[in-house]
Amino acid sequence: MDKVRLEGMIFYGYHGVLPEERKLGQRFVVDLEVECDLSQAGASDRLEDTVNYTSLFNVARDVMEGEPHNLLESLADDICKGVLAASPLAVSANVKVHKPGPPIKGAVLSGASVEISRRRTS
Repeated sequence: MDKVRLEGMIFYGYHGVLPEERKLGQRFVVDLEVECDLSQAGASDRLEDTVNYTSLFNVARDVMEGEPHNLLESLADDICKGVLAASPLAVSANVKVHKPGPPIKGAVLSGASVEISRRRTS
């Protein structure tokens, strides 16, 4: 299966369970991979025959810069669902949402992340 990827998208959002995260906000990094058949696009060289990168970016941006979520899991799930809804050629979506420097007292780590995959069911 062919794949379209957007890697290292950086957004600022107000997600998290702590009041400080909701008030101050923080950076999030999103990686997105979409499985699809790109053979028609390869033959035609037409944007209409592929998964539009701008559309994928806009889905991720709308979720990440939209209504606050408590969990990274919920953010990733909403992005996957949005990608599958917006891209008829998408067979599946894999999303990684990374929170650099999560507020964990005494922790030394570069970040926390979740990765979720969803497939089209119909």
